[in-house]
Amino acid sequence: MNQKELSQLTDKELLEAAKNNKPSPLIDAFFIGFLAGIIIFSVFANSWGLVTLIPLFLMYVFLKKPKKYEALKKELEHRNLQ
Repeated sequence: MNQKELSQLTDKELLEAAKNNKPSPLIDAFFIGFLAGIIIFSVFANSWGLVTLIPLFLMYVFLKKPKKYEALKKELEHRNLQ
């Protein structure tokens, strides 16, 4: 969600979204490390392709999640809901 979409949510919807989107850094770090291991293995096995692209995309998703949560927290603070 971008800032414009967040500003259109009601207070109740915003609080629900904040509760559902809370990042879990330990689990995210585990999966990022696991996916990095898959990428390193595929490079050494000379198997570029889908085996390398899927983990790269998933790493991008895991790294983008905290940024979405920060925008959500900023909107919560703006509305004094926190």
